[in-house]
Amino acid sequence: MTDAVKGTVTIANDVLADIAGFVALECYGVVGMASPSLKDGVAQLLSGDKLRKGVVINNEDDKHVTVDLYIVVEHGTNLAEVSRNLVDRVRYALTHDADVQVTDINVHVQGIKVRK
Repeated sequence: MTDAVKGTVTIANDVLADIAGFVALECYGVVGMASPSLKDGVAQLLSGDKLRKGVVINNEDDKHVTVDLYIVVEHGTNLAEVSRNLVDRVRYALTHDADVQVTDINVHVQGIKVRK
């Protein structure tokens, strides 16, 4: 079948947030996702089933999005390098898997944690 099929595909922001959250957890130096709001100045580490709460997707139009990632980083890692790696991997995943053009990705380091 080589004929093009007409129609549109709509991907929910929650799906994009899930993709970004799973990719973020695979990145070196990222301990977990955090809630965008700090409670008493302390970052809340989110459990694996609530990853999308640490990701905020804003639609600019049908094909362009901005992504805000709220993360907790492992103590002793280079924050700039972890952030750069995270941005590259999330941009690739959203562009490749969801065919969405990512305008901007903002990384918010909400806390630092020592891994046990």
